[in-house]
This record gives sequence, C-alpha cells and structure tokens, in this order.
Amino acid sequence: MVKNPEALRSAGLQPIGVWRSGSWLPAFTSADLQQAVSCVREPVHVVRETPEGRVGVARGGSVLRDDQVNGVPTFPLLGTLPALYPEWLGDRSFTEVHGLRFPYVAGAMANGIHTAELTIAMARAGMLGFFGAAGLGLRRIEQAVDEIVAALGADGPTWGCNLIHAPNEPRLESDTVELYLKKGVRRAEAAAYMGLNPMVVRFAYSGVRRLPDGRIDRRNHLFAKISRPEVAARFLSPAPAEILDTCVRNGWLTRDEAELARGLPVAEDITVEADSGGHTDNQPLVALFPVILGVRDELAAKHGYRRPIRVGAAGGLSTPEAVAAAFSLGAAYVLTGSVNQACVESGLSDEGKRMLAQADLPDVIMTPAADMFELGVQVQVLKRGTMFGVRAQRLYDLYVAHDSIESLPADARARVEREQLQMSCDEVWALCERFFAERDPAELARAAREPKHRMALIFRWYLGMSSKWAIAGDPKRRADYQIWCGPAMGAFNRWVKGSFLEAPQSRTVVQVARNLLEGAAVVTRAQQLRTYGVPVPSAAFHFTPRPLA
Repeated sequence: MVKNPEALRSAGLQPIGVWRSGSWLPAFTSADLQQAVSCVREPVHVVRETPEGRVGVARGGSVLRDDQVNGVPTFPLLGTLPALYPEWLGDRSFTEVHGLRFPYVAGAMANGIHTAELTIAMARAGMLGFFGAAGLGLRRIEQAVDEIVAALGADGPTWGCNLIHAPNEPRLESDTVELYLKKGVRRAEAAAYMGLNPMVVRFAYSGVRRLPDGRIDRRNHLFAKISRPEVAARFLSPAPAEILDTCVRNGWLTRDEAELARGLPVAEDITVEADSGGHTDNQPLVALFPVILGVRDELAAKHGYRRPIRVGAAGGLSTPEAVAAAFSLGAAYVLTGSVNQACVESGLSDEGKRMLAQADLPDVIMTPAADMFELGVQVQVLKRGTMFGVRAQRLYDLYVAHDSIESLPADARARVEREQLQMSCDEVWALCERFFAERDPAELARAAREPKHRMALIFRWYLGMSSKWAIAGDPKRRADYQIWCGPAMGAFNRWVKGSFLEAPQSRTVVQVARNLLEGAAVVTRAQQLRTYGVPVPSAAFHFTPRPLA
C-alpha cells in the first residue's frame, strides 16, 4: 500500500532538462491544452510551470541543459513526444508491403454496394478498398474490374476485390478466382470462410516464387476476414497438404508454388471482425482482438515464419475514439464498413443512405441471411424504417416448422404472399427457375427432389431481392429494404451531428476516412500526454469533423 501517493507522483515527474520558449508560451489552461493536443504533426514537450507547479504542454522552443541557461525564461522539462502522423498509426509493414499511404481499408460490401467508384477513390487517396463482388454474377464482376483498371492503370495505386465463400454456388466461387487470376487482381478479401477450400488456397499461393537472393515473393495477397480463433488458425497456418496436392493435380498451382506454400501461411493479413453489419458473430473487439494476436504469435513461432503477419481490426469502427482504441490494441490497420455504405460513392440508393443517416445505436436487428438461410446463419441489418428484419425472421420460422410450400397453413401462405412476396409462391418459383437455369441448374435439380429446398429458394428470393430493392431505391418496397448495418452507424451519426458530414450528400469515403484517422491521431496524442501527467481536458478526446485536404 502506498502511504504517500503525492510523493510518488512527484517522483515520477522529475525534470530531465529545461525548455526555453519560442513563438508559443506553454499551455496550462484547459482551452490552451486542447489546442496543443490537436497539433499532432509536430513534437510537443511536457513541462512544469514551476518546479512544483502545473504540468502543461509546450510547442517549438528549445530543449537545453541546465548549464546552458543564461537568465532566459525556462521551464522544467518532463518529456518530449515526437510528431504523430495519421499515416503512422498502424504497422509500417502494412503500408510498405501494399504500397499505401494510410493503414486504412474500406471493406467489401456485397452486391456491388462497395462500387468500383468507391474502390477507385480509396486507391487514389492512398488507402485500400475492396470491390463488393459478393452476390454478383461473373459478368458484372468483370465489368467492375475492367472499370477499376481503366481508371487506375495496370500498375497504378493499390486496390482489391471481395472473394466470398459461396457454399451454394461453388462454380461461381471457382470462376471468380479464375477471373481474378486472369485479370491480375492481386488482393482479395476472403469473407464467410469457416475453413479452407482449393479456390481460396489457389488464389493465395498463385505466383509465389523464390527470388535470386533467397527471399519469397508473393504476387497475390489474401486478406482473411475472421471472427473466431479456430478460423484464424486455419488461415495463419500453411494450407493442408491434401488441398495443395489437389491444386497441383488440377493444374491450379505448380509443384514449385505448392512446395513454397508448405512454409507460408495462407494469409499474411488477417482482419479481426467484431460486431458489424451483415455477417457477424457480434463479438466485442476488445475481447476478440488480443486472442487473435495470441493465435498469430503462437503459430508464427510454431512454423518459424520470418515474414511479418499483420492483424487488422474491423467492426464498430466509426468514431475517432474507436479507431484509436483499435490501434492501441495493436491493429496493423483498420477496416470500416457501415459508414462507407452511407457515403456518396456507395451503391446503395439515396433513400437507403438517408435511412442510414437517421440510425441510432439500437436501430439494428439480427435476421436470417439469404446466402446461408437453410443453415440458420444470421446477419445484422437496419431496423429503423424497414420491416425486413421481422419479415425475414417470419419466413425462417415457417421454413423450420414446415416441409414444403404446400404444407403451409392456408392463412400463413396467404400472409407470405401478401406481405413479403407480394405475388403468389408459384410466380416467385417461376422467377427462381429462370434465375437458377442460368446461374446454377443443380439448385433446380435439388429442389425437384426436396420440396423443403424448393421452399427455401422461394423464401431466399425475398431475402435476396430485399437488398436489390434497397440498392435500386424501389419506393414500392421501402418497407422491405435489407440494409446491412451495425450499431457503429448510430455512433457515427452522433459524432458527425452538426458537422459538414451530417448530410448524406456530403459524406465521401475519403473525407470520412481522413477524419477518422486524423481524429484517432488526436485522441492518441491526448492519451499519451495524459500518461505524462498532463491534466488533459475531456474535450481534447473529442475530434470534430472538418474538411481535410
């Protein structure tokens, strides 16, 4: 037990020199301290007003030794903090390996909500964006890739595309990887993978080679988005021998590539996804992230990796305080999602963006996912202003309780046709037949054998179309908009209220990103100074959005 805490505090703040003022006098009042904290791009000095007086912050001036003082005004120096740039918040290897200026990623948003325009804007700003390929057909994905390459050039700024695990459409997943390799897509965000398959392994290791100096060069970079330690372990380990052998046997990897792969993790960039919009395990970042770091370190030691493995943070990152917290946990980079969906470059309709801009923290709900409906997997969506969450759950409850469309009680079927489908089940099935005849005929064959699967496809039509209605802004189906969203959207709206970012038409992905990073640097500096004994005012931990060049 400390008998004299005041003496202990004084002992921890012993001067290490003296500071002589220049253009600015030291800041000791709350208002002056708040201004000093915001000056993150220059060194600051922690000083005392007198040997026993207030602790404050000084800018500029000169640091001297005691024997250099010749009667000029000086202050006892307690410490110096170097300049802090937003570019420096993450792991330097992340920006170096990927050729970026900022440790910031805009994650993929399915059905092209993360548009080619959004990807291009991020790349030109020195950040990384992943085009939202999930849910799109191959032709639409190819068009987007061509648009991005035309805008940025084959050797231009860094960008990437989403690679979604599609258990119901394995051919599409395979064709997407084939397209990426053909078109030179070098970075892919792997999402919804609970395990590895030959396609994700093929992308990860294609083109890997040993350079003349002995170093390993990886042409492709896989970003694995995970929320469970056991899934992280699969991506942080070399691919299983049986998968590598399958890739070699099918001509997807050369023998040399497979041999090098046996000593490399599948992914060297792991994104830890906490509570977020869309697919989520609703895990808190502060609990999950350190666990994944431990898995990374354990497997790196086990396999003797010499190359750095970077772990980024995602989920709930919509304010400077949250971004600063993620970096303080050790995140190599941060990834945002929901906040970008409300930006002007997003593929969501203007009405959908307005709905997002009105969301508050509790305005979200978990509901069945279209792509994994039969497995009972859920996604987090916007609740305010739409009935989708409740109506989708009602469909899943009917699916669980009944074996076919024909076995539904007459009143239940009538309600589904009236509220969700707004047409007969037979009419929806005719649409499904036309769709799957081109997309995946095997689904039709299975539906013919399994009436319950036919019911699932009819219900999935509603879940799939609800996202498209939100993207198109169909006014007749506004009550059925499916808009993926986490509670971070509400936090973002509270942060930007009263600022230039409050109006949806003023929200650009680059301005949102720059303000989040700039604010995170300010919050980080405020915390640093507080650990030095500076009485940092609470207002210094709140960064107000402003147009940033």
